[in-house]
Amino acid sequence: MSVPPDLHQRYVRACQNLGQPENPFIAHVLQEADKNGETRWTKGITLKIAGNNHLVPVQRVTDDNLQVLASVLCNTVFVTGLDLRCNVLTDAGAKNVATFLQENSTLRYLNLMFNDIGTSGAELIARALHRNKTLVYMRMTGNKIGNKGGMFFASILQINSTLEKLDLGDCDIGMQCLIAIATALTQNKSVKAINLNRPLLYSQEEETTVHVALMLKNNFSLVELHLCKHEMKNFGVEQLCEALYENSSLRYLDLSCNKITCDGVKFLGELLKRNQTLEILDLNANRIEDDGAIHLSEALALYNRTLQALSVVSNNISGKGLVAVSDAMKTNMDLSYVYIWGNKFDEATCVAFSELIQTGRLKPNCTDVEPYEVDGHVHLAELSHGLRKHYYWTPSYGEVTNKDANASLAIAAVSEY
Repeated sequence: MSVPPDLHQRYVRACQNLGQPENPFIAHVLQEADKNGETRWTKGITLKIAGNNHLVPVQRVTDDNLQVLASVLCNTVFVTGLDLRCNVLTDAGAKNVATFLQENSTLRYLNLMFNDIGTSGAELIARALHRNKTLVYMRMTGNKIGNKGGMFFASILQINSTLEKLDLGDCDIGMQCLIAIATALTQNKSVKAINLNRPLLYSQEEETTVHVALMLKNNFSLVELHLCKHEMKNFGVEQLCEALYENSSLRYLDLSCNKITCDGVKFLGELLKRNQTLEILDLNANRIEDDGAIHLSEALALYNRTLQALSVVSNNISGKGLVAVSDAMKTNMDLSYVYIWGNKFDEATCVAFSELIQTGRLKPNCTDVEPYEVDGHVHLAELSHGLRKHYYWTPSYGEVTNKDANASLAIAAVSEY
């Protein structure tokens, strides 16, 4: 069996050849890869060059640094993932990324979240993905590519048949881009997960939600959909629910940080009575209140047996609604993950969830509260658990996918990354 090439030595030579100074952080990561690579390189390794690593001195990756790194990795077949989040890459660096994507035939995961890539950089990367046949997961999160930049990614969804996960959250995309993506996904059969969080929308008419709903009626491959911070109201939820009666693929629906009230949750309750596919429902930071929690609880207690995870964090729910959720868990044995922090806990709530945890019905790592007792009264403390608690976070050591903080990955993982 051949020995994998020495990445660090190749990097040193490339810096000399291109007349560029070495980036000590890149050198450190490549040295670690050389040390640990021999046991893992046959199945591929991910180079984690994240600029927010706090355990080692970090000199963030620049456009010039990336040019050298790309030349080193171009023909390195055992590097299948590249994490460059939280660096200082600009549109000039995106040009190097685009060239790399066109020439490399093994990279499956590329994370560029929170760099400084704009519209022209997005165009270069998207055009490279027209030809790339290996990339499975792409994260552009937090790069301000704007509506025009997002349109270039919408265009690749009509051509590229390899990409399975695309993250365009916090990218300042607009209505035109969202409609174009929804239209493209009507025909696309390869994308399994898409993140469209926090677009810039200047209309209250919810046109984008209507187009997403139309897409869901015709798309039978999408498993995971994130629509956080879409200014979605009850009309939009109604449109989505009507579409999901006909959809048999979506397993994870994220509607967090919207403007959904108890009236909108009525539609979700009716959907859960008939839907046999949805496994994760995230309603974090809406305003469903007690009536909304009761609508959901009735559907979950009496009808639904497929939903595994429910988040109603910060929804202005008081004891009446929270006790209804706990009661639903007593009859529904399939609902395993429940997150309730940020609501109005009374003693009945604390006792109800304490009993669920103590009897083993609700496992301590499957909820975000932990009971404790003071002067004979039960209280609940917060735990750092959730569906996607560490979405923006880079661990300093260990694996990225902490199961307790990112339960959704354990329930509905749609690719190896």
